Amino acid sequence: MKSGNKLAIGAIFGAVVGIVAGVLAAPKSGKEARDDIAFKAEEIGDEVVIKATEIIETVKSSIRK
Repeated sequence: MKSGNKLAIGAIFGAVVGIVAGVLAAPKSGKEARDDIAFKAEEIGDEVVIKATEIIETVKSSIRK
């Protein structure tokens, strides 16, 4: 795996951990916190799918060469 891909995966993981920690530490009700976590998780999930697709295309391109 290229270092750029490792960096992207690490950045996504760090973002997830940071967001969850921030939401849990925020002074909100449990329902509000859960809603925030669900919303952020969906956003990050979408980003992961996009990045995974890019990585797959890069690998396919490398294999073809």
